[in-house]
Amino acid sequence: MNLAVIGAGPAGLALALLAAERLPGVGIHLFDTRPLDRDVSGDARTLALNLGSIRLLQRLGAWRPEAAQAIQTVHVSQAPPSPVAGEVWLRATELGVPQLGAVLPYGALVAPLQQRWLEAATREPQRLATRFGTAVHAIRPAAGGVELDCGEGPVVEGFDLAVVAEGGVFAEQDRKALTSDYRQNAWVGTVRLAPPGLRGLAIERFTRNGPLALLPLPDDADGPRAALVWCLPQAEDDIAALSDAQRLAVIQQQLPAVAGRLAGISPLKCFALGLNAETRLLQGRALRIGNAAQTLHPVAGQGLNLGLRDAQALVDALRDAAETAAGLDAALARIDWQRAPDRWPMIAATDFLARSFAWRLPGLPALRGLALAGLELATPVKQALARRMMFGG
Repeated sequence: MNLAVIGAGPAGLALALLAAERLPGVGIHLFDTRPLDRDVSGDARTLALNLGSIRLLQRLGAWRPEAAQAIQTVHVSQAPPSPVAGEVWLRATELGVPQLGAVLPYGALVAPLQQRWLEAATREPQRLATRFGTAVHAIRPAAGGVELDCGEGPVVEGFDLAVVAEGGVFAEQDRKALTSDYRQNAWVGTVRLAPPGLRGLAIERFTRNGPLALLPLPDDADGPRAALVWCLPQAEDDIAALSDAQRLAVIQQQLPAVAGRLAGISPLKCFALGLNAETRLLQGRALRIGNAAQTLHPVAGQGLNLGLRDAQALVDALRDAAETAAGLDAALARIDWQRAPDRWPMIAATDFLARSFAWRLPGLPALRGLALAGLELATPVKQALARRMMFGG
């Protein structure tokens, strides 16, 4: 069997490595438009990983704990002027785990994964091919598999299975079967914190206009810092016109006291938000994973974690097919319903939350606050939700 993996981001690299380790009879070609000599280690975009994803990366030998900040506690709360504040605390110690997740730069995740792949490809050059700097222009069905149009000229190559792992942001994606423009922006960057900083605390604050999140980052030479994700409706978004001091003042006003004092802010980047998902992962012998299958609102921070679980499920299905002599098509046909209990609740939950911030019903903030307060008291439900966020469904 020959497998084409299109996209060498975190999900694509993890899939290629998993397949290389667990499917010894499979030839794997890893495609990416990015040239191999481009250094990705310095990419500072922030990623949030849950505990299940961390354990996967540890098994792949691609986890660098020194580059990540562990999340020990999560605090979710409702901002004023809601008459019911409401808050939920999730603590690793209460769940009996070493950490709930971690936050790290994109480059600190992709660079080790890429290095592990290159080492594997060097050991088995006849089976594992690195096709960086090569664009895949089209995927077409063919007898017994797919054909890929790739490279600069009219080059057509055949594979038994192609997996698309190229994600991208909502505004730049082709529209999939299920799509919705939330007409919201996410402003992302970093904030500088007065000592002692968050110390492993992640904060999710539900404001009138949308969620505001601070994710702890490792301290640097200048002290404590955190990643910022600030979501606002486009019709009321005037952030671009504010100075740094004004941005800090607005954010500080929205945050709970437990966040401490903000001391500085980086330049912010703005991204449009929306839902863009396939109803089916598989189309013939082409399959999508990660953001290529479902691009979600960042309110729960679960997009990459879903993609890594997609990769695991696919490799498990292919391994089962090899061990039981079942056909490839039969194994692939099971992927959609096997992933459904994990994918669809997360798609529905993030979509509901994203839409709810556009509603201007008078009692909605109070209801949201009551829901948080109730969840904090319902310990078994809270712990079940936390484990789902850590390991998926």
